[in-house]
Amino acid sequence: MIYEFEGKTEKDAIEQAANELGLERDQFDVEILETQKSTLFKKGFVKIRVHTVGGSYHHAEFDGKLPGNKIVGDPLPAGEFEEKLVQFVSTVIEKMGYEAKVEIMFREEHKMGLRLNSASSSILIGRKGKNLDALQLLANVYAGRLGREDMRVILDTENYRIRREETLVRLAYNTADKVRSSHNSILLEPMNPFERRIIHTTLNDIPDLETKSEGDGLFKQVRVLYKGLR
Repeated sequence: MIYEFEGKTEKDAIEQAANELGLERDQFDVEILETQKSTLFKKGFVKIRVHTVGGSYHHAEFDGKLPGNKIVGDPLPAGEFEEKLVQFVSTVIEKMGYEAKVEIMFREEHKMGLRLNSASSSILIGRKGKNLDALQLLANVYAGRLGREDMRVILDTENYRIRREETLVRLAYNTADKVRSSHNSILLEPMNPFERRIIHTTLNDIPDLETKSEGDGLFKQVRVLYKGLR
C-alpha cells in the first residue's frame, strides 16, 4: 500500500513513517514527492511517499494517544449513545457498499472523534474530503436526534484531517508570499468553515496582510489581501 508523510527533513519524515506504520526501515521504499526550503513566512518541509514492501501494512500497537498526546482511553464505544452512534456510522458506510471498523478516537466533554478503519479510506474521504464531511454531517445530525445537540462529532480516517490541515497551512503561506510580492489579492477555492478558519488563523499575525471570507452558504472563499505596513 502507499502512504504519504511529511517532516522538517527527509530523515524526520522517514522516522515518522516508520513509527506510524510500525515497520522497520527496510520494510518500505521511500519516494521524495516535494521539498520546500524555509523562507521568511513558511517553514521548510520534505514530503515523501511510502511504498510498503510486498504491499503489507501493519498498524502500530494502539497506545491510547493522538498527536499532541491526547489521551483517548478505550477505543470501544461506552454507553448507549456511543454504541448507537458507532452503529449508525457503520451502517451508513455499509449502505454505501463499503466496510469500515468504527472506533472511538477521542472523548471530550462536548466533542468526540470517530476513526474509520477501512480498506476503502480514499473513497470514504472523497475529493478534498467531501465524502468524509458528508458522513460527519450525518453523524452530527444523528447525535442531535439522540438528544446530544451539544456534542460535536469528528470523523477521520488515515489521519486525513491532520494532513488536510497541514496542506491548508502550506497553502496559506504560499498565498501570502504571492500576495506580498504582487500586492494583488488572491481568492482561494471554496472551503468549509473549519478550513477557512485555518487560513484565517495561519495568516492572522502577518501585519501587512488581511483575510476575509466571501460568498454565501456553507462553502465560502477566503480572499487574501495586501494592506501594507501601518
